[in-house]
Amino acid sequence: MNSSAMCFALVLTLGCSLAVAPAAHAAPGAPPAEAFFENPTFTGALLSPSGKYLAAKIAKKGGRSMLAVIDLATRTAQSVAYFEDTDINHVQWVNDQRLLFDTADLKAAQGEIEYGPGLFAVDRDGSKFRQLALRTGTPFALRADADKLLPWHTFMLDQSGAQDSDSVYVQDYQMSGLGNLHRINLLRLNTVSGRWQTVNAPGDAKGWLLDQAGEPRLAITLAEATVGIHLREGDSWRKLASFNNHQGGAQAMQVVGFGAGNTLYVSSARGGDLTALYRYDSASGKLGEQPIVKLPGYDFHGNLVIRDGKLLGVHYLRDGEGTVWLDPALQALQAEIDQRLPGLVNMIELPTDPQAENVLVRAFSDAQPAVYLVYNRRSKALDRIGETYPTINPALMGGQAQVTYAARDGLPVPAMLTLPRGSQGKKMPMVVLVHGGPYVRGSKWGWEPEVQFLASRGYVVLAPEFRGSTGFGSKHFRAGWKQWGLKMQDDIADAVKWAVAEGYADPQRVCIMGASYGGYATLMGLVNDSQLFQCGVNYVGVTDIQLLYRGHWWYSSDLSDEAKRYSMPDMVGDPVKDAEQFKATSPIEQAHRITRPLLLAYGGEDKRVPLVHGTRFRDAVRKGNQQVEWVEYPEEGHGWHNPKNRIDFWKRVENFLDKHIGAGAKTE
Repeated sequence: MNSSAMCFALVLTLGCSLAVAPAAHAAPGAPPAEAFFENPTFTGALLSPSGKYLAAKIAKKGGRSMLAVIDLATRTAQSVAYFEDTDINHVQWVNDQRLLFDTADLKAAQGEIEYGPGLFAVDRDGSKFRQLALRTGTPFALRADADKLLPWHTFMLDQSGAQDSDSVYVQDYQMSGLGNLHRINLLRLNTVSGRWQTVNAPGDAKGWLLDQAGEPRLAITLAEATVGIHLREGDSWRKLASFNNHQGGAQAMQVVGFGAGNTLYVSSARGGDLTALYRYDSASGKLGEQPIVKLPGYDFHGNLVIRDGKLLGVHYLRDGEGTVWLDPALQALQAEIDQRLPGLVNMIELPTDPQAENVLVRAFSDAQPAVYLVYNRRSKALDRIGETYPTINPALMGGQAQVTYAARDGLPVPAMLTLPRGSQGKKMPMVVLVHGGPYVRGSKWGWEPEVQFLASRGYVVLAPEFRGSTGFGSKHFRAGWKQWGLKMQDDIADAVKWAVAEGYADPQRVCIMGASYGGYATLMGLVNDSQLFQCGVNYVGVTDIQLLYRGHWWYSSDLSDEAKRYSMPDMVGDPVKDAEQFKATSPIEQAHRITRPLLLAYGGEDKRVPLVHGTRFRDAVRKGNQQVEWVEYPEEGHGWHNPKNRIDFWKRVENFLDKHIGAGAKTE
């Protein structure tokens, strides 16, 4: 670890905008692919409990991310942790003096990663550095006390704890095979001495939640698709609720956080379609009659802002991020900052001390990548700390809006529509971007590199939240069960028809694109609706549904046995009972029907969709289609982690789209 002094101005300099040259096929002045897909030079900041100090992760272009601490009173900064072979990743304040962090090699692909994340602690002045967990079987610096280090599969808990001692809670992941999580042991770890104690658990816990005092009070178990929620009372545990993991049930809820006394805050649908935020009395087991936060058209997803046991506000996700403040003083603070930063979404993060003068602001829009600022409530000073993508000019980015269209059976389907800057959005070439999962939320309003890269090249981007996507109610989610290649695929085709009818898309210049399930849907789009799509880009996409279940003798998959046994038969289909449907809806069986130009990209170390999905399909489709481009990144996994591979891939996408639906296309 290297440590060196660094002035506050350096942090600001790393956030300054730079002039960039336009790419070959980009609109005039558009940033090159490197501006979108290089590792960011600033990746986040975190206020200390008192709000007097700021921890920030920064790097020079092409360099390793270091951990710096800024004294906000003196406006000086110091680098406190740096590694030559890896990057600082997650960071927490243990207390106002000490920090906990782990690492991640942001320059390596999945197959090139040789080390675990490790676990380390250091004081804010760079002193008392201590390794707490191994990165590999060999300890950092070959320490003599290696046997006292925690194993490499020890990870940080994404909760700050009490922040009033040198101790934190960390998680020890116990696996029983690739993709199979047996249990998570919770450990109380002293970051100065390195000593730890294991917290007793109600069976094989798979998740933990700390209360407002920073102590573990809730444990989640999952066995045979049944979720158990357990409350700690003294040295024993009491089960609060039990329900099926994906079917739900009368007791189904997600605990969001602890309040004062017996109060819990939970997300529940109360037997309806959409979830909302409620109070829950853990003593009586009763749910509050009225929701605290309800998001019309959306399930509740968010986190709480609680100080001294009082709920002050709720950060939530609707079409994009937002905050509802329940405290008048914080409502006024939000108004002050919004006035200073117009046209942006300004997410305020409060330090632990409710009397702290400084708050952290993360400001962004659909066109503006995240910028971090510190606002002083007493002096009203607003200081910019860093920018995540400093070479991006917001004036050249596209504008976003969430739209809704009707599927052919009448189901309302949300979608995120992005129009290139300066265009009229009429009869434009369009890319339909299909999210992976598929049972996840696919998009939210805000700047995303992939979307804005496409928009900067002159393409309308439409990202449908087809049935099966989460976040839009139980009905929308369940409507996608066992609908791979069927109604889920129809929703994507109906998105194109809507965009054409509304005048956004030129029907002769539409391409479909996606990764994982999105890659699967790309291929099935070219099978089912070749008249709608002129081309397709599939990366790391599923090509044989049966392979998800049975695997392959040469390649291993990290899909868990529990998922294959319990959730996938309900949501994807049963490999025996639905064998004929799988055959009809697997691209490998329909490869002869794909005649449109196609770009295929796969990772040689992919454990989710092993390489055999790609190679078998490539060989099958090339028998009748000579317009197939293939790229394999041998060291990559399920997506591109090495920035050189990301940049290479998206340059290929740029050239492919330009040739088939862009300026260089020959339309029918």
